[in-house]
Amino acid sequence: MTSSITFDPVFALWMLALIGAVAVALLAFSAWRGLKGWPLRALALAALGLALANPLFREENRLPERDAVVIIVDDSSSQSLTVRPEQTAKALSDVQNELAALANPPEVLVRHVEDAGRDGTLLIEALREAAGAISADRLSGVFLITDGVVNDADTPFLPAAPVHLLMTGESRDWDRSITVTSAPAFGIVGEEVQLVLRIEDKGAAPDDDGIVRVIATIDGSAEQVIDLPLNRDVSLNLSIEHAGVNLLEVRTPEMAGELTGLNNRAILVVNGVRDRLRVLLISGEPYPGERTWRNLLKADAAVDLVHFTILRSPEKQDGVPYEEMSLIAFPTQELFTEKISDFDLIIFDRFRRQGVLPQVYIENVANYVRGGGAVLIASGPSFASADSLFRSPLRDILPAAPTGRVLEEGFLPRVSEIGRRHPVTEGLAGQGLDGNDPSWGRWMRQIEVTPTAGDMVMEGIDGRPLLQLSRVVKGRLALLTSDQAWLWSRGFEGGGPQRELLRRLAHWLMKEPELEENVLRASALGMDVLVERQMLSGDVGELTVISPSGEEQVLGFTQLSEGRWQLGFVATESGVYQLSEGDAQTVVATGPATPIEFADPIATKTLLAPLVNGSGGGVFALENGVPDIRMVREGRVAVGRGWAGVVSRGAYVVQDVRLSPLAKGWVYLLAAAFFSLLAWRVEGR
Repeated sequence: MTSSITFDPVFALWMLALIGAVAVALLAFSAWRGLKGWPLRALALAALGLALANPLFREENRLPERDAVVIIVDDSSSQSLTVRPEQTAKALSDVQNELAALANPPEVLVRHVEDAGRDGTLLIEALREAAGAISADRLSGVFLITDGVVNDADTPFLPAAPVHLLMTGESRDWDRSITVTSAPAFGIVGEEVQLVLRIEDKGAAPDDDGIVRVIATIDGSAEQVIDLPLNRDVSLNLSIEHAGVNLLEVRTPEMAGELTGLNNRAILVVNGVRDRLRVLLISGEPYPGERTWRNLLKADAAVDLVHFTILRSPEKQDGVPYEEMSLIAFPTQELFTEKISDFDLIIFDRFRRQGVLPQVYIENVANYVRGGGAVLIASGPSFASADSLFRSPLRDILPAAPTGRVLEEGFLPRVSEIGRRHPVTEGLAGQGLDGNDPSWGRWMRQIEVTPTAGDMVMEGIDGRPLLQLSRVVKGRLALLTSDQAWLWSRGFEGGGPQRELLRRLAHWLMKEPELEENVLRASALGMDVLVERQMLSGDVGELTVISPSGEEQVLGFTQLSEGRWQLGFVATESGVYQLSEGDAQTVVATGPATPIEFADPIATKTLLAPLVNGSGGGVFALENGVPDIRMVREGRVAVGRGWAGVVSRGAYVVQDVRLSPLAKGWVYLLAAAFFSLLAWRVEGR
């Protein structure tokens, strides 16, 4: 039970202040005039003032409350390194025991903090939540058991109690990390991209020659080993091999004694794009469909088109000099010897052997395809004649052989069974499903051929090959056995998807990744991986998954549609996963290349120093032992050499309050009347 005097004024405070000011002025005037009774009048006014202030006698029944101490324990990934788990467990036990041994043991609240995914360790957020669960007048102290590697240190929060940092780790700790400071999002296929790297040794790193070995790979391909200097920005050039996503990984070997090897690599995605697609179009003769190819290719701003039309064959004998019939000379030697490898695609449109291209140049074209080039042959009647390209060095790589027959009749082009799976013809608008006829217009001529290689994705008269696609060593070749595709662009009998078909065909020939027919694709969102397998024929096998640490597992696919399978799994590690099914392989990167917890795992007090210093706490390295804990009075220093203090707050809860007047009202009035009469009598003498 505690007692005190309190007041319950009759009037508002400003009114009492105004009345008091008037009373003081009157007393000052009385003293100035020399009235002998002004001290007695002051006592009378004081009695009236007490009556208006209404003093009360307050009695409180208080229940004392225990002080409270918050302990935040960092259980994030960086705390799993070296001796930190043992240091953390021992520090928590010792602090709890020392607090329990105090004269008035405080209540102890322990909160554990784990990784918050990509946000890292949110230790200050956990402290704010724990402190919010305790009334501010009970909080006696805070202990943070952590390595100081936190990611919300800039959160504005300062508890009304000393915060002590018990820092795990050892002074001999060191670590090597690699950081990509600059990297392009896009790169030109066939050219190099420049990365700017920084490889740093932090902490008590061993002395060495300042040179580190760096291993770079693209899509898990052959390793490129380079020696680079430490602790400064350096440039590294890597070549982009294909269009689409290129997964670049740069890593350094893990060294003995460093804290972790998880930050010894950097993974980034560079999208490969083609600078300009160079296409050589050779039309064997003028005809109504010649402009179809030209318009298609010129409509794409990324295509550089070189187009030659042979207006007159050399064997014609009409008396006109050959050089006068040509708009420009046909640079055969330059195109087919010196610059043939510069082209991404060569199109022969109704071309026939007529002496313009010697056999050696056609042989160059065949070798160009074998070396990774692309050729499209849009054949006309000449393909079935003695002047056919089949009777040239291209014969060895053509996917079909002409029979010599030219079928002059109307027919409806159809997508073949395998063509329904092939990305060139899959889902073409109007192709007709479930046995229905396509809604396309007819073509009027087809060259009869016998397929010898590749895939027939479209068929014509009586199921004969209309579009045959083939892979030749490193290159690709397509054979269209009709010169009537232009009828669709003219809207004949409703037309058809001529532009879309020819666009897909050209891009498949130029190896655009989205048009691969037998492919294994994978994408990752965080740690969730989605894998898709596409095949033209056959059944899918099982997927082999190799994790960044080398652990292998086998997973089964689920069929989505004909020729397409899919599966998903949750990665257990961050880094590059290698995936394979049959002869198809790919890679996928999961999570951040370097988890945020391991980006800089050296124990540090720097991030939490503003919080600790601002609260009046201290920093203690646990490798030197846990500090003694003392109870200190509020307002005193809470930290010293080898000891940490918690404040005795003396908090309590008021259970009930009794208020009683200090005196009755008539007592104040009687006192005021008495002093007034006494002052009147003194002044009346």
